[in-house]
Amino acid sequence: LETPKMLARSAPLKAPLRSSASSSVVTRRGAVVSCAGGAQYRATGRRKAAIASVELVPGSGQCEVNGRPGLEYFNMSTLYMNRVYQPLEVLGLQEEYDIVIKAEGGGISAQSDAAKLGVARAILKINETARTPLKQEGLLTRDAREVERKKAGLKGARRAPQFSKR
Repeated sequence: LETPKMLARSAPLKAPLRSSASSSVVTRRGAVVSCAGGAQYRATGRRKAAIASVELVPGSGQCEVNGRPGLEYFNMSTLYMNRVYQPLEVLGLQEEYDIVIKAEGGGISAQSDAAKLGVARAILKINETARTPLKQEGLLTRDAREVERKKAGLKGARRAPQFSKR
């Protein structure tokens, strides 16, 4: 189910991501070498226990997660990659920005959702008028559902032990 477009997005990066609009360079580890033109847009997204620090850099639409190509990091799952690109696709910007993500905590599903929120928030720093279409798609809402803690005397958060009459 991998389209050539999806494979091109996650192709291994030969060189650091470069911004054509300014002289800023993002290395493979996400470090900013120089940011003279201010062409980097950063935001943070969260979901469950996952935190994703997202950076949008003008480029060709590649995605890098924790120093690895996005498709490789998300185990060749286009589902997770589509989640990350969803805010850009709503606005038709998927070929205009490279995405550099530093994700930690949670699983890859929660990390992709956290990255999606981070990308949407970073887009707002680029263009505030994008708020309406992003909000209509529900991309600016943080999913607040968390795992409920286990209680004493119960087998889980709510599951009670089996009742025995005698």
